[in-house]
Amino acid sequence: MSKKGDGSAVKDPGAEPTLGTNPFEGTLRRLREAFHSGCTRPAEFRAEQLRALGRFLQENKQLLHDALVQDLHKSAFDSDISELIICQNEINLALKNLQAWMKDEPGSTNLFTKLDSAFVRKEPFGLVLIIAPWNYPVNLNLVPLVGALAAGNCVVLKPSEISRGTEKVLAEVLPQYLDQRCFAVVLGGPEEMGQLLEHKFDYIFFTGSPRVGKIVMTAAAKHLTPVTLELGGKNPCYVDDDCDPQIVANRVAWFRYFNAGQTCVAPDYLLCSPEMQERLLPALQSTITRFYGDDPQSSPNLGRIINQKHFQRLRALLGCGRVAIGGQSDEHDRYIAPTVLVDVQEAEPVMQEEIFGPILPIMNVRGMDEAIEFINRREKPLALYAFSNSSQVVNQMLERTSSGSFGGNDGFMYMTLLSLPFGGVGHSGMGRYRGKFTFDTFSHHRACLLCPAGLENLNDIRYPPYSDRVQQLTRWALGSQSCTLL
Repeated sequence: MSKKGDGSAVKDPGAEPTLGTNPFEGTLRRLREAFHSGCTRPAEFRAEQLRALGRFLQENKQLLHDALVQDLHKSAFDSDISELIICQNEINLALKNLQAWMKDEPGSTNLFTKLDSAFVRKEPFGLVLIIAPWNYPVNLNLVPLVGALAAGNCVVLKPSEISRGTEKVLAEVLPQYLDQRCFAVVLGGPEEMGQLLEHKFDYIFFTGSPRVGKIVMTAAAKHLTPVTLELGGKNPCYVDDDCDPQIVANRVAWFRYFNAGQTCVAPDYLLCSPEMQERLLPALQSTITRFYGDDPQSSPNLGRIINQKHFQRLRALLGCGRVAIGGQSDEHDRYIAPTVLVDVQEAEPVMQEEIFGPILPIMNVRGMDEAIEFINRREKPLALYAFSNSSQVVNQMLERTSSGSFGGNDGFMYMTLLSLPFGGVGHSGMGRYRGKFTFDTFSHHRACLLCPAGLENLNDIRYPPYSDRVQQLTRWALGSQSCTLL
């Protein structure tokens, strides 16, 4: 692969067909042949791919930092803690536990299978497609990739064309580190993705909006391809009257305005009483000033909106309700100030669509019960947050609602824990990943029972005709052992 003067890739004469040309048969056939050869199954091959992915992160750290500045105006620190370190932690965990994860899991037996060997084998699905979004363009490409490689799959990676800087690095540099028999990158927008989805994959992992998630699921259904859909939604945040408003303001402002609000698990709106709202507003203003200074636009810690289309969409939302804090914008800089809206109506656009920007509406409720009722009549969110000094209130919010994840008195710090799964429910998605959950997502759990040859006289009881004694014995054996069955 050579490069033009403008840095774009040029296919060498006689090179393998690459993804990005319709209809993709050449590359997909090559990847399938590689998988069927068995080359991805050994633990050492998987480990080497993971180590190579780690080298990609380490050796191209500055290149990735520069790309994230170009795409989202991310500081080096923000890029490290929300992108690179998270990916490296996933790699380290997979390398440490790969042998244990791959090991067969024994299954219990009953009286009829006492001499047999029952176990669950974790097998790779085969050729998997990972479609990633633009808001965390390193993290949300590579974290699923870690699990797919650890599980022994061949992978097609589709980064978002919107985060152009990161897309370029992933397309031009990452394939140099991985075995190209088993890995490929596809570039392009909706048209190319639609063409790609016409082909059969063994698993599809998609992160993005519910609207596009429905398109992906429809395409997968034509081939009965299993999917994981990591979607979005309007994440509620309830604030009880007994809270310290400054503590709430600190935590809510940090995880609402991080990455300029372009985070799928950020709170999309606050629910609180009018009295708590009056206490929260000065605390939020104080926190925003402390975090980003008197001129947030000049702060190195505040990101930018990804492109003009999203900027225009967000600026239109500033017309909902009344601006209580912020509201300033600069089209040339794709800047929207950290903003709080009040007097918002449920029917307004800012309460009907996922915001995905640094805008925080406040809706007034009379208490916890009304907040729960408000949440439960809407689609199930990806995340839900509750702030209260009463553990009973927090537990009631947890027990009487449903969401992909839940945070009590904090924001998305649970995302730092690889011991917890991440995923949506209902409208916010299906499936889960992170840590071992990613390995399991990309693995087929195959039920296996190995019986010894011969000993046919011991199996006579299974065959008709059935005497009364045999029927009684069989019912007793199966009934009394049912609790031990997988």
